[in-house]
Amino acid sequence: MKPQRKRIAVACQGGGSHTAFTAGVLDRILQDEHHLVALSGTSGGAICALMAWYGLLHRDRRMGRALLESFWEANAAASWPDRLLNGLVTGGVRLRNWVSAPEVSPYVLPDWGQRRLRALLGEHVDFAGIPALLGPDSPSLFVGAVEVLSGTFRVFRDHEITADAILASAAIPTLFRAVPVGAGLYWDGLFSHNPPVRDLPDAKPDQIWVVQINPRASTAEPRTVEEILDRRNELSGNLSLEQELHFIEKINEFVRQGAFSHDRYKIIEIRRIEMAWDLDYASKLDRDPAFLRALMDHGRERAEEFLVSA
Repeated sequence: MKPQRKRIAVACQGGGSHTAFTAGVLDRILQDEHHLVALSGTSGGAICALMAWYGLLHRDRRMGRALLESFWEANAAASWPDRLLNGLVTGGVRLRNWVSAPEVSPYVLPDWGQRRLRALLGEHVDFAGIPALLGPDSPSLFVGAVEVLSGTFRVFRDHEITADAILASAAIPTLFRAVPVGAGLYWDGLFSHNPPVRDLPDAKPDQIWVVQINPRASTAEPRTVEEILDRRNELSGNLSLEQELHFIEKINEFVRQGAFSHDRYKIIEIRRIEMAWDLDYASKLDRDPAFLRALMDHGRERAEEFLVSA
């Protein structure tokens, strides 16, 4: 009798352009026949998880890999006007180390960025067709966001996955307008779940693989404006993740001690695939094609190392 495959859930942390790394990780994971029972994500991590999940719903891992590659290629700043804008954005963020720059509300500017992202999502995923693809054996997708007015955390799941839900999870307040979904108004899931983890046990995984964009530790004291902003962003992004992982580890401890019934609870192993590069905050906004390709390659390499050591 063949040994039963481990049930795997993959949680994808958000991090702007850095989540091209996550696309590379998922691309490598999809090359093997791992039993993926759930994915979760926030912001760019939600987009990557969506592309992989959509391929899995079609029972076509190559489709998921192709969607990951295609989305990041389409999202890259390829035309010269887009390259110019990309340079102005990233250069403007780095310039804050030396001069004060005014903050501009996204409600003052045209919302072309969100409209472009919506169009890209629609080109890659038929959201209206998702309910017909869902079955009892389908993997689940969890996407995190926060309701702006009430402060309520929200996790969109499976049949609730729409373009609006993904846009809500990626609605960084300083860049994008809040996204209405139903009766709610939502911002980036960074403020709630980055990424959603506590819902993953619903899929009864044996292991949760966390694709972590934000480093847990820093090698030096942040001193410049950008360094301080970068470290603050990393700590904020890790806060909810570490809390939710701690909750699962605590349940594991209770199970080992016999405090909980093994019929209802089981130990879930937590493993991490972490980016090894030390990148600044401005690069989270960088859509340079060569940079995104390098991040995807780095993700594949880190995933290969992870799988070899499994």
